[in-house]
Amino acid sequence: MKQPILIGARVALAFCALLTAWGAFSPAGAVHPHLFPWDKAEHFSAFFALTACALAAFPRVKIVWIAAALSGCGALVELIQGLPFVHRDMDVKDWVADTVAILAVVGVVIVARVRRELI
Repeated sequence: MKQPILIGARVALAFCALLTAWGAFSPAGAVHPHLFPWDKAEHFSAFFALTACALAAFPRVKIVWIAAALSGCGALVELIQGLPFVHRDMDVKDWVADTVAILAVVGVVIVARVRRELI
């Protein structure tokens, strides 16, 4: 029963990663749907979903490694967007929003584990 859940989580992670990459690297003037009117909320939601999927997809990998890898990916996206030929704007606040989302999911997972230990 665990195998189909892992496969589903990994498919969901791949879908979230592709959707996030599309939003991050499409041209600045490109028209694509926005879930929120505020850019930071879009970053938060993308990395919240990525983190939740990654934690489900790779249950044997330590949470800290997944969190660090995703935060590093967020930083890398901003660095790439800062390159002159990409025609996007690098914004450290976007990376902060990404990392806050990652920490939010990690916090919920840690609280759930602590609660389970207390029962």
